[in-house]
Amino acid sequence: MSIHRLPDHIQPGLQILFVGINPGLRSSQTGHHFAGYSNRFWKLLYDSRLVTEPLTYQDDWRLPEWKLGLTNIICRCSPGIDVLDPSEYRRGLSRLEGKITQYHPQVVAFLGVTIFRMIFPGAVSPELGATRERVADVPLFLLPNPSGRNAHYSYDRMLAAFRALRLAAQRPAVRRQISRARAPH
Repeated sequence: MSIHRLPDHIQPGLQILFVGINPGLRSSQTGHHFAGYSNRFWKLLYDSRLVTEPLTYQDDWRLPEWKLGLTNIICRCSPGIDVLDPSEYRRGLSRLEGKITQYHPQVVAFLGVTIFRMIFPGAVSPELGATRERVADVPLFLLPNPSGRNAHYSYDRMLAAFRALRLAAQRPAVRRQISRARAPH
């Protein structure tokens, strides 16, 4: 079995930077993001109209064509998140902040409540959508983890969250709302 470190797919001028937890074993074997057989990321991108054509994991490098980017909070692969250490999330946050500062995406989209809880342990229990939190001064949007192992959210609920992200990223007024989302009054 050959293990690959997955490359980021980030360019300046991105609307959305998607941040996954870490590569699964199949993604590491193929060298492409979200390559798991039951992963719904690519279908969600198309069904939400974030991309204009159906894509597969083999097209991950094409995301910047739609002003989308892709990275992981933790670089190493694992068969699941239960083997990841909290210190890996903290180190990953530091790397992520550097990437955000370098590329200036308009919105950072965490793919999974687990990332949110590990990075912001004292924050109010998260709901999908815009959050109060920011990463490197960029608004944070929370999406469900698209892994087939995530049975907590139905496909329809995941799709609604991806559609809300599309709308938020496309409208300047909504982007301002993301930055003020749930701000204390």
